[in-house]
Amino acid sequence: MALKPTPGPTKRIRKRDRDRAKRIRLAGGPRPTLRERAVALALEKGEVRAKELTDIGVPRCYLARMCDEGLLIKVAYGRYRAALPKAA
Repeated sequence: MALKPTPGPTKRIRKRDRDRAKRIRLAGGPRPTLRERAVALALEKGEVRAKELTDIGVPRCYLARMCDEGLLIKVAYGRYRAALPKAA
């Protein structure tokens, strides 16, 4: 009679975390971040105004940070364009 292998350690998750993960999974996955939404809008429209970005929920203080990170390019006062992805 062969011995059965011992099962690996199981990770215990709190009930509220398990319920939250289930809600996210049933809703179709995690929602896109503010940065992802801003870049998607800029890619879709070509050039966006700061007001259009604030209308979708992106705070104006994020715009300068996103320019510093290389996600957006400031074209003119209050106008932004998505940065082109760098080729590998």
